[in-house]
Amino acid sequence: MKQRLTSLIQEALQPQHLEVIDESHMHNVPKGAQSHFKIVVVSNQFEGLSLVNRHRMVNSLAKPLFDEGLHALALHTMTPEQWQQKGGTFPKSPPCMGGGK
Repeated sequence: MKQRLTSLIQEALQPQHLEVIDESHMHNVPKGAQSHFKIVVVSNQFEGLSLVNRHRMVNSLAKPLFDEGLHALALHTMTPEQWQQKGGTFPKSPPCMGGGK
């Protein structure tokens, strides 16, 4: 799942920076499940787009994978200028609030 997400995003958005982080272990899912991901993507294609439209773009790329076990995406979508302004960093994910973990 991680590799498929990575490939879909790389092909469509040609990002300057991409991290696809499997955070499934932080949730109440079977061991080895690849269902929860944080995606950090920096692309020129986000120029002029609202945050909502950036997220829609990434979610539309991942849409077929939701039928195959993908459950949740935490998205951090930035332009190269925004990435540079943030010092090449992104927030840590909070602990899961449900499901027993």
